[in-house]
Amino acid sequence: MKQSIAVYCASSSLVEDIYKNAAKETGAFLASQGHNIVYGGGHVGLMGIMADASLAGGAKVTGVITEQLMDLEVAHHGLTELHVTKTMQQRQNMMAELSDGFVILPGGLGTLAEFFEVLTWKQLGLHTKPIVILNVNGYWDGLHSMIGQAFETKFLRQNPHSLYQITQDYAEMNDFLVKSCN
Repeated sequence: MKQSIAVYCASSSLVEDIYKNAAKETGAFLASQGHNIVYGGGHVGLMGIMADASLAGGAKVTGVITEQLMDLEVAHHGLTELHVTKTMQQRQNMMAELSDGFVILPGGLGTLAEFFEVLTWKQLGLHTKPIVILNVNGYWDGLHSMIGQAFETKFLRQNPHSLYQITQDYAEMNDFLVKSCN
């Protein structure tokens, strides 16, 4: 059974090549494993690179974008499907509903918002879908540490590290997705 994996990542094109290469490799790898992709629907930055690599690898790629971002002409028009929502909240809800699991690549505030949304929902028992942070070049080390500190200082009751996997390895990422999605 094909799984649909939401990939959250940067819209910035100004990032170093190591992150661009990781977006391309992630898209190609997920496609090679038979996964379909759900993402933010943009053609720019890591999002566009990841989507293009997924499409080239034969994956069905579904974008979810807001009307505002469509109007800014950042939508990718070569996708299998493109859904347009009115608000960011509708966008995030639709992406989560269409997905069987989540992969978090390096990104900025939007990526952080998406990650914390699905992490919080999982902590509250609103879903049981796997969440994998792909820690390219140690990008997410500080986030992982901060989340651990929130638990250690009793701001979180449940150890959130039990709610997601952090890795630098594509095979490990895929194993976690496949085992947790089934």
